Amino acid sequence: MEITENERHYLESLKEKIEEKLHGSGVSFSEREVEHIHSLHKKIAKKIDEKVLIEKLAKIAQGNDPIDKSLYDKYEVKRGLRNANGTGVLVGLTSIGDVVGYEVKDGQKVAIPGRLVYRGYNVESLVKDAEEHNQFGYEQCAYLLLFGKLPTASELEEFNTLLGELRTLPENFTEDMIMKAPSADVMNKLARGVLASYSYDPNPEDRSLSNVLRQCIALISRFSTLTAYGYQAKRRYYDKKSMYIHNPLPELSTAENFLRLIRNNKAFTDDEAKLLDLALILHAEHGGGNNSSLTVHVVSSADTDTYSAIGAAVGSLKGRRHGGANMQVCGMMDNIKENVKDWSSESEVKAYLEKIANKEAYDRTGLIYGMGHAVYTINDPRATLLRDKAAKLAREKGLEEEYNLYKMVEQFSPEILYEKHGDGKKICANVDLYSGFVYSMLNIPRELFTPLFAVSRIAGWSAHRIEEIVAGGKIYRPAYKNIFAEREYVPIEER
Repeated sequence: MEITENERHYLESLKEKIEEKLHGSGVSFSEREVEHIHSLHKKIAKKIDEKVLIEKLAKIAQGNDPIDKSLYDKYEVKRGLRNANGTGVLVGLTSIGDVVGYEVKDGQKVAIPGRLVYRGYNVESLVKDAEEHNQFGYEQCAYLLLFGKLPTASELEEFNTLLGELRTLPENFTEDMIMKAPSADVMNKLARGVLASYSYDPNPEDRSLSNVLRQCIALISRFSTLTAYGYQAKRRYYDKKSMYIHNPLPELSTAENFLRLIRNNKAFTDDEAKLLDLALILHAEHGGGNNSSLTVHVVSSADTDTYSAIGAAVGSLKGRRHGGANMQVCGMMDNIKENVKDWSSESEVKAYLEKIANKEAYDRTGLIYGMGHAVYTINDPRATLLRDKAAKLAREKGLEEEYNLYKMVEQFSPEILYEKHGDGKKICANVDLYSGFVYSMLNIPRELFTPLFAVSRIAGWSAHRIEEIVAGGKIYRPAYKNIFAEREYVPIEER
């Protein structure tokens, strides 16, 4: 119970009288003062059991907020901004990226092979170009997303130099903003780092395109540093392990710097960095309709600053239904490996997947994580590219048996889910099925899987923020229908 300011003053006056009495001054208390002392003592002694109270209030909230699902059909609500046929509600236009997984014919979705397109270019072409030239491709990808064109050799060199110069965090930032307030979850630390960057920006409120572009390029450059340092602080304060703070090197790519910063010996191979670079390219953009990119559009439409918009996107990506899905896959695969005795047995693997789908195993949600996507139907091109690279690395590391287990999950799950739900919707493996396995083979800690997604996606978020500023101009304001009837106010004495 809180004591009022007046009560505090009164206690101070009583304290003086008590001290005088203790020193034998003969001061006595009136009956009224004694009553006040007893009353205040009871008030101070009375403690609220916070946990019990919160649980009681939670039950009230739980019973108060459910909405009859039939009302969504009655009022034709597009839940999750999805149409009845599963397509997304059209809320905007973008020229940044496209996610293609189906065509609509006669009002129905028709499955087609998946394509991921950045500024008109198939992402497979970007990956192929990087491989053929034996170079890192994420920086070129970021340039393309920001400026809508492929850079020339000199333009790319200039852009890479700028990114390299900006990777080091501002003076005292690491100590004051990261080390002094570590977080058990690196995504929360990353979000805080983004918001704290506002205080280190000499011109944070300027919404001009040149200033916003400056801020975005700095964030693209520093996300890998913010993430790595947040992880190191977490290791020290929560895991009770050694902390290693290395300086980023301006001549290194995003992938190289990230591996350098998270490892105690700063060592990595070119093959490791190139594989991580592939993952960064594949996660950099995914259209304007995914939850975090839409968040950037919505928050930016309110005419707020860059750090607030990007910080909100980080919070969205952390969600288990979005960027956190790869962690769900890892947990499920751990469970499968623990409960399937013979990983090479198709019948045993299939039987356990059926248990998961029937809510009899793992987390009993009936979900097979890493399977299914809102847009992709026949295949997720990101998953295909990562799967092929994972096969090569698994052979090199002697993990072919585990790799084949992942492939069996991809092979059997569509049929199992169809038999369970029978809705005819084509299910394919999504990028989350293989991304965690790839990161594990690169010895990247699990708590960095989702933050790595952010290290990549900051390029797409930045492009969407700029697009909203240039082409938006109208605050997002969809409708919510109130279904609670008005009622007469009841005075507190009558409740």
